[in-house]
Amino acid sequence: MMTFVEGHGHFMAAMAEKWNEENPDRAIDLQFNVTGWDEMHNQALLTLTSGGDVPDIVDLEIGRFSDFVRGEQILVDLTPFAEPFRDSIVEARLDLYSRDGKLFGLDYHVGATVAFYNAALLEAAGIDWTTIRTWEDYRDAGIAYTEATGRHFGVTETSASWQLQVLLAQLGGELIAPDGTPDLTNEKVVEAITILQDIADQGASSPIPGGQADHEQEGRPAFATGDWAAAIMPMWYAERFLTWQPENAGQWVVAAPPTIDGAVQATVGGGGTGTAVPLASPNADLAAEFVAFAKLSVAGNELVWSELGFDPLNMDVWTDESVTQDPDNAYVQFFANNPFDALNEMGDAIGLLQSQKADAWPIVNTIMTTDVLNNIFENGMSIEDALNQGQADALNQAR
Repeated sequence: MMTFVEGHGHFMAAMAEKWNEENPDRAIDLQFNVTGWDEMHNQALLTLTSGGDVPDIVDLEIGRFSDFVRGEQILVDLTPFAEPFRDSIVEARLDLYSRDGKLFGLDYHVGATVAFYNAALLEAAGIDWTTIRTWEDYRDAGIAYTEATGRHFGVTETSASWQLQVLLAQLGGELIAPDGTPDLTNEKVVEAITILQDIADQGASSPIPGGQADHEQEGRPAFATGDWAAAIMPMWYAERFLTWQPENAGQWVVAAPPTIDGAVQATVGGGGTGTAVPLASPNADLAAEFVAFAKLSVAGNELVWSELGFDPLNMDVWTDESVTQDPDNAYVQFFANNPFDALNEMGDAIGLLQSQKADAWPIVNTIMTTDVLNNIFENGMSIEDALNQGQADALNQAR
């Protein structure tokens, strides 16, 4: 197996042990090799397209996934292997890795974008986090918190687009047109950024070092200081709390993200790594069946939560109190409420920004998170000018 995350490899190795217990006549010996993000994807693409020592299993991050599903098919269609589990799986996360009716990857998590609130700090400022339902509520809570404390409430993102993605999906918008062309200047994008700019202008959100709460060198340690009381992030960010601020156990809660009236989707998954099986693998069918077992079974999803801290794809796990209420689970211990409450509240309304499937997505997302958002929130450029410039750059690069 080729991967760029050691934790992924250990998870798959643990699932191989479970597989072997249940299938002793078809036991597998899973060995994984971990290399850097760029190196692994480049090596995998070269190997799968030009021959060589083809791995049986490979992890493909969403930012590079389109490279592997363009042109001649080089990955196994996992549709029949996923079918026994499909009714219990968040469909949007299968859609993300599907092309022309074929499923080519299975994720480790939903990555549902949620709101993390420091309930203790908000309560001390006289703010009830449970009353935050809309983006207007979020803005007003931020204004009140900042006025009461002189500290930051939400994070203004300039090097990530998690908030923009979820808000755009709620509005029913996209960053890329159905024909695959970058479409940064459409009215829905303008509306979404206008809402975020209003929140920032009113003092309800502030830039953070590194441009996002998950910036490894700057954002994570800055957010851990307690100088910000809220973050809108994919649920996998829960792991960062245990790593960066374990002393704040019992203060933070997980909630559904702010929304709009008549939202098309409640939230979307953020990020992702699709585990795939090369078509040229000599063990393709066995590998595909194992990957579906590891990623989609109840046993696999219980381990995803307990070991990786990711929100499971299999929704049957969300209501299993032996898992969700496990007093020994580090995440159940850390958060003041149950993290699964937000997932169960959103349920089938967890959707997908279709732009993430487009070949131009890496280009568009990079331009948004290196140029456009910085120009608007840091450099004072108008939304119209920043998007027009970004659109021109995206069209030029996507040719």
